[in-house]
Amino acid sequence: MTQSRSRWNLSRRQLLSGVAAGAVANFMPSLTAPALAGTPDYTLKTKLSSVQLLDPGEPKTDVWSYQGLSPGPILRAKQGEPFWVKLQNELSEPTTIHWHGIRIDNAMDGVPDLTQAAVPPGGTFDYRYTPKDAGTYWYHSHYRGYEQVARGLNGVLIVEEREPPMVDQDIVLAFDDWRLKDSGEIHDESFGSLMDRSHAGRLGNILTLNGAPLFDVPVRSGERVRLRLANVATARVFNISFPGHAPKIIALDGQPVAPFDAGKEDLLLGPGQRIDVIMDMISAPGQKTPIQVDTGRETLIAGHIVYKAGAPPKQQVRKSFDGLPANPLPENVNLSQALDVDIVMTGGAMSSFEQAVYRGKNFPARQLAREHGQVWALNGVAGMPKAPLFSAARGRVVRIKMSNKTRWPHAMHFHGHHVREVARSQGTVRPHWRDTVHMEPDEDITVAFIADNPGKWLIHCHMLAHQLGGMITWFEVG
Repeated sequence: MTQSRSRWNLSRRQLLSGVAAGAVANFMPSLTAPALAGTPDYTLKTKLSSVQLLDPGEPKTDVWSYQGLSPGPILRAKQGEPFWVKLQNELSEPTTIHWHGIRIDNAMDGVPDLTQAAVPPGGTFDYRYTPKDAGTYWYHSHYRGYEQVARGLNGVLIVEEREPPMVDQDIVLAFDDWRLKDSGEIHDESFGSLMDRSHAGRLGNILTLNGAPLFDVPVRSGERVRLRLANVATARVFNISFPGHAPKIIALDGQPVAPFDAGKEDLLLGPGQRIDVIMDMISAPGQKTPIQVDTGRETLIAGHIVYKAGAPPKQQVRKSFDGLPANPLPENVNLSQALDVDIVMTGGAMSSFEQAVYRGKNFPARQLAREHGQVWALNGVAGMPKAPLFSAARGRVVRIKMSNKTRWPHAMHFHGHHVREVARSQGTVRPHWRDTVHMEPDEDITVAFIADNPGKWLIHCHMLAHQLGGMITWFEVG
């Protein structure tokens, strides 16, 4: 069965199976800092570029890129060593870079009007920090992110372990979707639409893997491979599978976990989330197996694992993998004297959302949506509030109960910290460190963390149209 080329189908590659669709959906450091001695590890130049998102032979797409690439170049830093990236903005509007998942100095977090001023056209900014944690992270614009990320401003950052695991290949797989016209152009008219804000977010109609309509991973029989899976889309939830293989999960959102076999739902990636797996290449030379993506509507092929013909490499003694070295996060968070905070999510389509406070004034829901484009609220407040959700002394344990009272999933991202799940209303508690927590409708999840990183930090939905539509707040660590 071949997928049609109609405008709003998710992709045009071969469908594996159809799934019925569900219901519709200030502290600002100066930009004129003194010149820095030495040479940056990387320079990232934002600019307009043309890339092949559709099948070969079809029109290319104009995107916003880092160094002419989307996703941008894979950046590599070393755990515990200084890292320096210079941003050069050659776009026609301001931008910033947020280092998603990195426990970073607040001034380097890339949030305009909270941690820095946006970098104007023609301007530069030096991001300098020392990553505490090894793992798989990513970087993206945080200025009008609902548009700039969707136009291509994202890439993967790898912080290398001091003692990396013994694998034959270390491969990044960045999953994205794009909303394109039949001409191959980005669908500009839909950016910021109220429909997307109030439903599932701005879902695309073209799936890419590492920026390609089909991405093949060449391997040799007998190899052991590390795959770093990242969801860099602005709204789409992906459930990944590798038929014929047995991936073992070794890290979530960059943080090591005791290795476990990936079940049917364990490779589900909400926007902004990452999963590292170890996988042994057990098929015969010459075979090709699919990389499958369940989008919630249908199952697609994003690429293939392609076994090179010829003799396999000399077999190493394959011991069981015991796990990655731990990052310097506390193993046990003492909840006996925790600061308790609630986040109640309301709003969106098909809800009983009646009113919310916006910029200090109470509005009926219809007026709030019509005049201000705000359709979601956290604790009855829409949009970025002046006062923090909470303030915590440095070192204080914080416990946050998040209640999704909406009809839509959300991916709640915490800046500057990782949080550990301690309770949930549905299913089994998953006690892993995450920087982005995926929540289903009518689900309650309680997380806890030590507020040990001073500064002003965002909490927001990484369905970025939801953030635009009001699902954003902040907290302060003294």
